[in-house]
Amino acid sequence: MSIQVSGAPSQNAKSEVVRRTANFHPSIWGDRFINNTSEDKDIHFHKVREVEELKDEVRNELFATSHLSQQLGFIDALQRLGVAYHFEREIQEALEHIYTTFNDKIDVDDLYKVSLSFRLLRQEGFKVSCDVFKKFKDEDGQFKDSLTSDVEGMLAFYEATHLRMHGEEILDEALEFTTTHLKSTASLIGNPLAAQITCALKQPLHKGIPRLEARRYISFYEQDASHNKVLLKLSILDFNLVQWDVSNIDQLPEYMQICCRALFDVFEAIENELAKKERSYCVSYAKDAMKCLVRAYFDEAKWFYQNYIPTMEEYMHVALKSSGQPMLTTISFLGMGDIVTKEAFDWTFSNPKIITASSVIGRLMDDMKSHKFEQERGHAPSAVECYMKQHGISEQVVHDEFNRQVANAWKDINEECIRPTVVPMPLLMRCLNLTRVLDIIYKEGDNYTHVGKEMKENVASVLIDPIPI
Repeated sequence: MSIQVSGAPSQNAKSEVVRRTANFHPSIWGDRFINNTSEDKDIHFHKVREVEELKDEVRNELFATSHLSQQLGFIDALQRLGVAYHFEREIQEALEHIYTTFNDKIDVDDLYKVSLSFRLLRQEGFKVSCDVFKKFKDEDGQFKDSLTSDVEGMLAFYEATHLRMHGEEILDEALEFTTTHLKSTASLIGNPLAAQITCALKQPLHKGIPRLEARRYISFYEQDASHNKVLLKLSILDFNLVQWDVSNIDQLPEYMQICCRALFDVFEAIENELAKKERSYCVSYAKDAMKCLVRAYFDEAKWFYQNYIPTMEEYMHVALKSSGQPMLTTISFLGMGDIVTKEAFDWTFSNPKIITASSVIGRLMDDMKSHKFEQERGHAPSAVECYMKQHGISEQVVHDEFNRQVANAWKDINEECIRPTVVPMPLLMRCLNLTRVLDIIYKEGDNYTHVGKEMKENVASVLIDPIPI
């Protein structure tokens, strides 16, 4: 019996979908994470107990001081070594005391002390005025030449400038002043200060990923002859304890072990977990954020298939969503507990300035570094193509304008973190840290798509390679 096959295509037949290839490079990791051996449980338990003992020593030995310079240096070391989360209450109390007496005690011509105080207070949201730096200018309104001989002070001043906000011209000037002189100074002094300057010029502390910055700073701190041995040991043990441990995969739910379940299964698992705490309503916000992201992807896909180049305004309306920052921020809140209220989730959907600024930074930095590769393989237009077409200008001029917008977006973020804040500070810190990740990824190139040696070393140093004890 023969079967007659019609020459006309069936309306119910599914046509083969040919997906475009992106020519992404293979994984750079291989079996590195899998082959990373787990630590003996007895050794691990001993280290956990030792960390607890060291924490008590740190409290007793170092928080007892009331001297301003020692307090500032200690708080800075705790934060930069990555162990400040163990002492949040003590640090908060100390900074509140420093803030109440800031104007009285900071009336000194000590660039290092003034800069460090300013940075520590402002990064915690305290509203301190940049006018404290006016004393370091001469009669002509220029920064004093004598400042350049204080290398540690100049480095502290440079780090402080990255918390500048709109209208703070003195900090804009200070950034240029310190950058210029630190570049010329780095080659004239010895390590470890020279290495610190080189790292800071490449990646300012305020824009760095805290855990990666801690890994780098531990090495610098170890070379400092005046380092505190107890604090150094605590920071190394603590850093190694929180690294990747393949044995922990057994503690994860099944969907995370096999990594191939559908997205809704993930949301369902999260919802079931949150239901135990009567917080299952949070998942609806995460789903809505994911829907916004997917809709933005569809809009970009339409532009590609229609060969359409939107105006910059039209592009950014979609691209700020497709950057992923609103979605990542919302979903990251799911695991933060009761501090994230319904009002906080509503806030994320109100286009708050800090999330918009983070999205601008990610989108523009990404587009500047990735647009050529994307256009070669076939992709929706980036901000670069949109801006060039709309304004009839060169790519270099576009880059200059986008870099200016990125700098302004950082000022928006800094302003949003000043007290009183709209939402609790830990939520704003989550936004800030997600932005720091973007800065690391896209500063030198598209290290998300083309993972280079430096990015691989960054990941390995934070997640895999322990610090020698």
